[in-house]
Amino acid sequence: MVYRRFLCIKDAVACINDKVDLIAVILNFSLPQTTRGTDYVCKLKIIDESHPEIPVHVFAQEIDHLPFVAAVGDIIHLSRVVMRIHEGDVYAIFNKKFSSFALYDGKDVENFQPYQVLLRYEARKHDAMIIAGLRKWLASSHVIDEPNFSLLEEINEVGLVNLVCKVLHICKTTDDKWMAFIWDGTDAPPISIYKKPEDEEHNPLPLHFKLLPSSGHVLHTFPTVGTILRLIFDVECMPYILQLLKVCQWFKFFCVECKLHEGLWYGVFTSYSKIRDIPNVDILILERQSNYDCRSLGNLDRMPSWSCPWPSKITEVNCSAPFATLMDVLTCQKVRKKFRCVIRFVAVIPWRVEDFRSPDGVYRVKFTLEDPTARIHVYSYAEDGIRTYIQPFLNHFTETLEFNVAD
Repeated sequence: MVYRRFLCIKDAVACINDKVDLIAVILNFSLPQTTRGTDYVCKLKIIDESHPEIPVHVFAQEIDHLPFVAAVGDIIHLSRVVMRIHEGDVYAIFNKKFSSFALYDGKDVENFQPYQVLLRYEARKHDAMIIAGLRKWLASSHVIDEPNFSLLEEINEVGLVNLVCKVLHICKTTDDKWMAFIWDGTDAPPISIYKKPEDEEHNPLPLHFKLLPSSGHVLHTFPTVGTILRLIFDVECMPYILQLLKVCQWFKFFCVECKLHEGLWYGVFTSYSKIRDIPNVDILILERQSNYDCRSLGNLDRMPSWSCPWPSKITEVNCSAPFATLMDVLTCQKVRKKFRCVIRFVAVIPWRVEDFRSPDGVYRVKFTLEDPTARIHVYSYAEDGIRTYIQPFLNHFTETLEFNVAD
C-alpha cells in the first residue's frame, strides 16, 4: 500500500487502495453509530474545488475519537486515509489504527488552530495556505445549500421539520429517555382533540408530554412567551449528543419528527436527524430573538398568536390586569395575584353543566385550560365558582351544554 502526501480529491480518487492526506470542506455528517462489533462509526461528505463530494467513513474504538464537527462548512484535514471503491463509487476509509484528523473553522479567516485533533495528527507548514484557499473558495461559492427552517408556529401537521431553536433544559424522563426543552419564541398552533367529554373523569388529558423539570428553579428560567417543545432523543449516541448540546445556546435541528400526544406537540430526534451549532450572530437567531423581545414587552403581544386580532367574546371579564400567559401564572412567586389570560378550555369535570353543582348545592368544577405555553388545571369552588366561571356559562349556554374540545 503506497502512502502519498497531500492530494486534492480529484487526484485522490485515482489512488485506490493508497493512503492519502486530504484537506476538504465538510458538506454533511452523520451522528455516530455502533458497528456490528465494538467500534463506532460516523460518515462525512467532503468536497474541494477540484471534485464533487465523496464519502468518508470514520471508525474509532472510542466515541471521543470521532470528529465532533461544529458546523457544515468547517474544514477537515484527514491524514493517512485509505481510498476505496465499491460498485464504481469511490470513498475514503479512516482507519482507527493509523489515520488521524484535525478540524478547523470554515469561516474564521484568521484562525489556523484546529478546534479538535486526534493525538496522532501532525500539522504541516503548508496546511494554513491550503485552509485559507478553501475558506476563500467556500465564501465565494454556493456549495453549502441548507434547507428551509420552520418556526414552531408554522407546524400544522405531523411530519419532518427543520428547526432553529434555543435549548432551555436537558433532562431524563421517567422511562430513562433523554429529553431537551427547545424554544424559538413563537406559538405552536392549537390542535383538535378527538375525545369524548365524558371520558375525562376516568382517562384525563395529561398536563404535559413526559415530565416537567423536577426543579422549580429550572421552570423559573424558562421564557414565559412562546411554546416550549419537548424533544425526545431516540438515538444510541447520547454521549456525543450531550457533548454537542449546551443549555442556553441555539442550534439547528434537521429532520426532527413532529408528533402529537393528546393535543400536545412534541419532537423526536432519530438516527436520521441532525444537529448543528449556530453562531449567535446568525440572522436566523437575531430574527427569532427580536420577535420574542417585542412580544415579551408588549401587552397584547402576550396573547396567543392564534387568538389575533382578538379572542372570541363568549364571556365578558371585568379585569384591568395586563394580559399574561399560563407560564406567567406557573412561574409567579406571589401567593395571590390576578391574571388575565387568553386560554382554550380542553376538558371539564363534570362534563355536563347541570352537574356543576353537587347534591348539597355547592358548585365544584375542575377545568383543564391551555395556551401555547402550558396546560393547567383550574378548580372553581363554591361562591368563587359562581362568580368566575359558572354564571357566565349559564348565562350564555343552555343547561344541556356539552363541551366540544375540537377546534
